[in-house]
Order: sequence, then C-alpha cells, then structure tokens
Amino acid sequence: MIRPLRFAPLCILFGLLLMGCSQEEAAHASESASVSTWLPLEVGGVSIEAQIAITPGEQARGLMHRESLEENRGMLFPYRIPRSLSFWMKNTLIPLDIGFFDAQGVLREIHAMYPRDLRSVRSRREDLSYALEMNQGWFRQHDIRPGAQLDQALLAKALRARGAEPADFALPPP
Repeated sequence: MIRPLRFAPLCILFGLLLMGCSQEEAAHASESASVSTWLPLEVGGVSIEAQIAITPGEQARGLMHRESLEENRGMLFPYRIPRSLSFWMKNTLIPLDIGFFDAQGVLREIHAMYPRDLRSVRSRREDLSYALEMNQGWFRQHDIRPGAQLDQALLAKALRARGAEPADFALPPP
C-alpha cells in the first residue's frame, strides 16, 4: 500500500516548478511589444515603421476604424505558410495600398484598396508570406516596385520584439 503523504513533498515541488515556468512565460509575454507598437522596417531601402499583426484577431482587425495613418507607417501581416492572400476594407476608413511579399521578402504585387470596400483584393500568386498595408500611393511615391526587398534582418528583429520566432515565418536564423 502506498501512503499518500509520502509523495506530498514531491507533488508540492513539482507544482512549484510548474508555477515557475508559467511565471517565466508570462514575464516573457509581458516583455513583448504589442500590435500597437511601431517597429522599424525597411522596404526597397526606404525606412518605415510598422505594426506587426501576428494573431488571427490582430490580422482580422488590421487597420480598421483608424481615421489616418502617418507617412511612412503601415501594418505588416506575416504568415507562417506561404499562400494566396486576400484582404478587404470592411470598417477601414483610409485608402491603402497593399504589397504582397514572398518568403524571401521580395515584393511581388501591389494593389490599391479603397475605404469600406467589401470586395476582396486577391493576390495572383500563391507563394506569399507577408502583406504590408501603407497609405495609398506610398509605394509609387517612393518608387518601390515589384522586386524591391523587405529587409529580413529588421523583419526578424521586429518579429522577435512581438514575441514571435522568425524561423516560424520562413526567416533564416541571424
């Protein structure tokens, strides 16, 4: 017969270890930047600041309900698996352009999007990993065209700042 009290200290120790892990994970999460944090990125040699929408909820909300977006600011949507991308402008009040990038950070497509437009803007390609929304005309004003490069070192740093692992988004380790 096993005596329950004999294992009590071991159970208490195990419980404390589990609590320590949870507290450490919680501390790491609280150190991470939120979706509202502006993080430095670079596209085609042009410096920008972007908010990084990682979770499905952040991605669904995107830039909805905002009345303006400052020059050289936007929102980046990273995807773990390359795919065809589709966006719409429900509840989005400002005109935007969206750039679609492949896993290597190469800009492949740019599309205009219009306030409150419920029609989907779909990519032509199926190998895309990132979408970047900027003010409408931003890509043209900065002469950024398909073939321009999204700086992967800055992107990896921004993903880490958000608490994400860059390798989960097809980025090579630093």
